[in-house]
Amino acid sequence: MEDDDLPRMRSDAAALLAKEDLDTYSQDELMARVQLLEAEIARVKAHHAKASDHRKVADALFKPRETD
Repeated sequence: MEDDDLPRMRSDAAALLAKEDLDTYSQDELMARVQLLEAEIARVKAHHAKASDHRKVADALFKPRETD
């Protein structure tokens, strides 16, 4: 089994944020939070794409050769 397939202990910041009461935030603070979260989503998507490309290269490199 590859290390990428193993479960890892990590904090779940998104779950913590989802539980936070938003009633105490001003409209400006809420919009700042939205911008921060959108930037984080873009960062995660970029990392996912990079990891996916890396995996495709590795899969192609180690793919069994077809024999005629």
